[in-house]
Amino acid sequence: MSHYEDALSDEKQQELLEKFDPEAGTRKLIGVSGWLVFIGLLSFSLFHVYTGIFGMLTAQLQRSIHLGFALALIFLLFPARKKNRGKEHKVVWFDWILALLSIIVGAYWPLLIDDLVLRAGNVTTLDFYVGLAAILLVLEATRRAVGLPITIIALIFMLYAIFGPYMPGFIAHRGLELDRLVQTMFFTTEGILGTPLGVSSTFIFLFLLFGAFLVKTGVGQYFNDLAITIAGRSTGGPAKVAIFSSALQGTISGSSVANVVTSGSFTIPMMKKLGYKKEFAGAVEASASTGGQLMPPIMGAAAFLMVEFIGGISYWEIAKAAAIPAVLYFLGIWIMTHFEAKRIGLRGLTKEEMPNRREVFSKLYLLLPIIAVIFLLMSGMSVIRAALWSIVITVVVSAIRKETRIGIKGMVEALVDGARTALGVAAATAAAGIIVGVVTKTGLGLKMANGLIDLAGGALLPTLFLTMIAALILGMGSPTTANYVITSTIAAPAIILLGVPDLPAHLFVFYFGIIADITPPVALAAFAASAISGGEPFRTGLNSSRLAISAFIIPYMFVLSPELLMIDTTWTNLIWVVFTAVIGMIAIGAGAIGFWQRKLVWIERIASLSAGLCLIYPENISDIVGLVLFTILLALQYFYKRDQIPNVQN
Repeated sequence: MSHYEDALSDEKQQELLEKFDPEAGTRKLIGVSGWLVFIGLLSFSLFHVYTGIFGMLTAQLQRSIHLGFALALIFLLFPARKKNRGKEHKVVWFDWILALLSIIVGAYWPLLIDDLVLRAGNVTTLDFYVGLAAILLVLEATRRAVGLPITIIALIFMLYAIFGPYMPGFIAHRGLELDRLVQTMFFTTEGILGTPLGVSSTFIFLFLLFGAFLVKTGVGQYFNDLAITIAGRSTGGPAKVAIFSSALQGTISGSSVANVVTSGSFTIPMMKKLGYKKEFAGAVEASASTGGQLMPPIMGAAAFLMVEFIGGISYWEIAKAAAIPAVLYFLGIWIMTHFEAKRIGLRGLTKEEMPNRREVFSKLYLLLPIIAVIFLLMSGMSVIRAALWSIVITVVVSAIRKETRIGIKGMVEALVDGARTALGVAAATAAAGIIVGVVTKTGLGLKMANGLIDLAGGALLPTLFLTMIAALILGMGSPTTANYVITSTIAAPAIILLGVPDLPAHLFVFYFGIIADITPPVALAAFAASAISGGEPFRTGLNSSRLAISAFIIPYMFVLSPELLMIDTTWTNLIWVVFTAVIGMIAIGAGAIGFWQRKLVWIERIASLSAGLCLIYPENISDIVGLVLFTILLALQYFYKRDQIPNVQN
């Protein structure tokens, strides 16, 4: 089809992934080592499928086996030095040793579980060295598979645990001896083998497998075709295609960078071809791709952690609560993109550039597995069972047509690919467990929460602002899972102490952890998009943040007005809140871009932004003021429209 002519090649896509996404930079193994890794990845998946079907093992066994598999495979697949990624074709000798040590660490609990349970709290010399090895292996595996930022943060937390008496002010504590720290980290379920790794070894792994099976049906490419069919011919069509396809891609990709590279490889060239500036084209894709992790029913891996961290809440309740904010996020980007396209006079795709509509709609059945997930979760089925049945449904649905059919070979490849994508998540959650263990043992969470409240003078909005800054800083270069674990244990309690319900507080830090990917100075998703567009990276990041301005506003909205999360509200109230929010988004989009039906003068831009903020703030008087301002501005747009249309060039 003509709309793929300028798309990046598979080789270029892989090159970009390896540059911006640490999880993509693996060795290209051949021969015996290649087969060993293949068998290891397949076994990793089969272990999780088996325990998913026949019941999970006890926490220590499930998590330690998961950890052993992940660590060993990371050392075999990820070279120690970044410059060698994607180039090495064999495993160096010391990585074989590290992989062997990882297997020993992973097998330690299964082999000695009876003795370890009997002497709980007492660490032998052998226990100490195995536990110390586990900590060091987790840190090095995290550095290789996830990146340096989260590794440094985990190290800082461990140093804090040891040198507590020397810490300043309210963060000082009694300190932990090294053997006590090792015991906490590996011989309890409060450290490495804690809740984050527990979620990785159950819910997350199986949903990553579901995503891998979906990819084998060609659903990723289908999302692009469907997006073009629906939005391609509208004003600035290619940009809207990027938004729509990225929202859909989020259901099968938990990585902002991976989403940018896969869908952006053809949407960005299309946008440039029709006249969008390089930085704006990259920004549209980066902001939309980052929002993919916010889109239910399958959100980023951190959403599964939220189930455990909040307690007493199902994954479906989280996905349902996140639905309206996610729609508002994408609507905000859509509105701003539409106004930008009108401002510079961009057309949509021509009929010749569009895919065959009948052919595209004939493949709507490929969406059935995603619809099935929604119904299974709504029915009250456990997340694990829903994931397993979704995989089965994907295989069955794929058989409808020959070109989408997943055969035995495809199933094996999906199992291997799913395990490969789980490695980075396993490392990140193990490192996050180190952080949670320190926070639990030292009481740092409550101390930091009280410190944040004191710094904010006990007021909610300043506390939210400080929490947002913390989440954005921690999210720069760190995976969303680790970011969420840190902010939910340190910053979220501050919001909860001020009377905010648990779910809005946790979703608040979850949102800002995700949009750190498009927030300069370290905006990985925007940098990946700029590599495709050829634009300036920092400017692309600034444009991304501007387009995603709704993402910086929406979390404040649902904290101040939990009705947006469908919490304790009526349908009439919910409709009113959503209506005013949408109108507010239109006003903010017009003010930020400087164009509505025509170009806005500076005072109209200020009035438009003010109207938007009044409408978004959940309060009756502000809603009335906002609606009056909005109505006046809309009237002015139509009244002066004919005389003030700017000269734009197609």
